[in-house]
Amino acid sequence: MNNNKYVIGVDYGTLSGRALLVRVSDGLEVASAVHEYSHAVIENSLPTNGKNLPPDWALQVPSDYVDVLKQTIPAILRESEINPLDVIGIATDFTACTVMPVTDEGTPLNELPQFRDNPHAYVKLWKHHSAQSHADRINDLAHSRNESWITRYGGKISSEWEFAKALQLFEESPETYETMRFWIEAADWIVWQLCGKYVRNICSAGFKGIYQEGQYPSPEFLRGLNPKFANFVTEKLDQPIGELGSAAGFLTKRASQWTGLPEGIAVAVGNVDAHVTLAAANAVNPGQMVAIMGTSTCHVMVSDKFAEVPGMCGVVQGGIITGKIGYEAGQSGVGDIFAWFAENYISHKYHKKAKEQGIDIQTYLSFLSLNQPVGSHGLIALDWQSGNRSTLVDHKLSGLIIGLTLSTKPEEIYRALVESTAFGTRKILETFNNSGIPVKEFIAAGGLIKNNFVMQIYSDVLNMPIKIIKSKQGPALGSAIHAAVAAGAYPDVVTAAAHMGGIESHKFTPIPENTRVYDQLYDKYNSLYKEFGYSTIMHDLRRIRNFALMREKN
Repeated sequence: MNNNKYVIGVDYGTLSGRALLVRVSDGLEVASAVHEYSHAVIENSLPTNGKNLPPDWALQVPSDYVDVLKQTIPAILRESEINPLDVIGIATDFTACTVMPVTDEGTPLNELPQFRDNPHAYVKLWKHHSAQSHADRINDLAHSRNESWITRYGGKISSEWEFAKALQLFEESPETYETMRFWIEAADWIVWQLCGKYVRNICSAGFKGIYQEGQYPSPEFLRGLNPKFANFVTEKLDQPIGELGSAAGFLTKRASQWTGLPEGIAVAVGNVDAHVTLAAANAVNPGQMVAIMGTSTCHVMVSDKFAEVPGMCGVVQGGIITGKIGYEAGQSGVGDIFAWFAENYISHKYHKKAKEQGIDIQTYLSFLSLNQPVGSHGLIALDWQSGNRSTLVDHKLSGLIIGLTLSTKPEEIYRALVESTAFGTRKILETFNNSGIPVKEFIAAGGLIKNNFVMQIYSDVLNMPIKIIKSKQGPALGSAIHAAVAAGAYPDVVTAAAHMGGIESHKFTPIPENTRVYDQLYDKYNSLYKEFGYSTIMHDLRRIRNFALMREKN
């Protein structure tokens, strides 16, 4: 292996994009750069006209994604001082499901003058949840017709995914639907910008686009949702499918000018940020679950065995590693929940003390909570502030904290929220285990691995050792590994991961006395899970809220 060859992985997150320059021979991370999206996440009003958005909307501006390429890649080339001619490939990953309407040339509709003030012309981010009613209709019809694919997704299609969001666009903005040529994942759109070819990646298609055994839902099924929606797949969605680790094409002259990279290098087929991280952890064998823990958490693993796991996000042949069956589950809110509480419900006194100690508020809350005896706060929380992705697949659900008294302290609530997300992960693991897909090893990645307090609680709640991915930039490294395969440096992702990925030597191990108490608390969490997960009370509260908000805005 030539030690002087490099690849670049570009990881598109919720608020920013990161580029990572990696040595092909051993995965050495040479340089990285981050660019924050100028428009961030659009949740309240459009940037063009200030028009208010309904509740549960989350949009982005696609030009922000191109800016990441223009800013970060030249920056890492400058920092590293390598010869750009030694870069042999580039790969990207994206949050999912993040989708947008584009023309036949790939132009986002929000860039057309007649659509600049139309919210449906923008990117719908993964956490755009206002298509829940459309997802409900898809699920009801699928079950009434006994569609075989619905059980591949745990019995429910999410409001976050391609078909629910497309149906919403079709019915709420028919002019946008008629104008668009492609309803495209951002993961595939950015690859199109790099290589000039639209290749649909199997990961997004399988996990987010109901693509199973070479087929999408039939025209007959789509006609049952809306007679004019019958040809959605053939007219707006269908495109050649690319295997992960293969080359979608080669860097164009335009993209070369953006980035400073050599024209003609390999551009890998797109991928999803969580799924690509398995390669970075070298967790490519059955039983190795990787949890990418950030604003949300995605739980991914591969197996040689097929099973239908209730409430999971999908099972896809080749959806993570070519030749293996990929599984995905997840939690819609984790780090987002911690940040929401810390930013909105902590007094000035706490913030002042955190500042005096030179630490952020969440680190300060973690420090205050560190030595609390497990269960001493008397609280249980449900981690549904962003709805429940797995196992209930219901984004009309909301959070809950029970056991509050006049003596409850902020750090105790913070700890209960951390514990609630750990309980949510335990629920997912138990569901996999009970379905015949055992989780034998748990590997954590993402931003939350820096918080030892959080990691220890997870180990105690799961009663499992938690191993930590070696790279602090797992998705970007995973993409770089796929770039190396696409460029021909390795024969497959499994081989490349063995050379370029890995985990840390240290791990978090469960403390038996903590685990015994958490077993009792988890029983109470399960009771609340069943009581509120299948009740209509949270749906009713959301309906009342949405009506009041829309009345105020109008």
